[in-house]
Amino acid sequence: MAVFAWLKHVLEQLTILAPGLLGGSVARTARARSLAKRIVIWARRPEARLQLRAQPWCDAAPDTIEEAVATASLVVLAPPVDRIVTMAEEIAPSLPAGAIVTDVGSVKGDIARRAHQALRKGTHFVGSHPMAGSEKTGWENATDTLFNQRTCFVTPLLDTDAAATAQVVRFWQDTGMNVATVSPDEHDEIVAHISHLPQVIASTLCAFLAGKNPAWRDFAGGGLRDTTRIAGSDATMWRAIFEHNRDEILRALRQYEDALHAFQTALANRDYPELVSQLQRGKAYRDQFRLPPQ
Repeated sequence: MAVFAWLKHVLEQLTILAPGLLGGSVARTARARSLAKRIVIWARRPEARLQLRAQPWCDAAPDTIEEAVATASLVVLAPPVDRIVTMAEEIAPSLPAGAIVTDVGSVKGDIARRAHQALRKGTHFVGSHPMAGSEKTGWENATDTLFNQRTCFVTPLLDTDAAATAQVVRFWQDTGMNVATVSPDEHDEIVAHISHLPQVIASTLCAFLAGKNPAWRDFAGGGLRDTTRIAGSDATMWRAIFEHNRDEILRALRQYEDALHAFQTALANRDYPELVSQLQRGKAYRDQFRLPPQ
């Protein structure tokens, strides 16, 4: 894993396709930090394009995806993960020579390989995953501080153009992110544990409690709310993520089941020293988290 530092580079044109919370935040951050001379955004729905044209961080919102990418320096694909490859294939014939395409999807692996293959010679795909977001969705909730001091994975393949990778790394760092490069497969293993597994735990805990007395929810303190905040995330979005990172999530779940079983066994056997040991290991891990940006 490598970490990079670069001077700010101003793009001639940044194009963002299918913006949601992340894509909208890319646009707002790019405008706030002067990362591009021109910001072009394309949305599939006509009413969304009309609304985007009124935003101060959008210079143009063309009616066609081909027009949106025709003069782009850097294209950011921001649809759900199950549409990234299709969108890469859709824009490939319209990209200018030298254009770089990246994404904000939370699964890489086969998606990165297929998107790379979709582009023509002389254009480049470099996968990205900014580890930022919230339970809120939509570009209407975008901010220009979402990426500040967060981590962004950049996931080049072995044959990805080195200069294109460097430019994508530099772009994300210019948004305020700490950038780490890993392979697509290593990325998927990491996020299965630190992002996708927590989503499973939060959502299934809420689903489990939903089958209990509804009045109990009103007695809950901050602990339950903090633990289950991400259960409020969009289910359709997470369904696609679980599908595309299925194997790694299943591996993480099996390992977590072993950890739960060990805790259950210690409790059943009244092995309280072992319970304390597990709780202390958990506390030590939690205490080493970096403080979130203010």
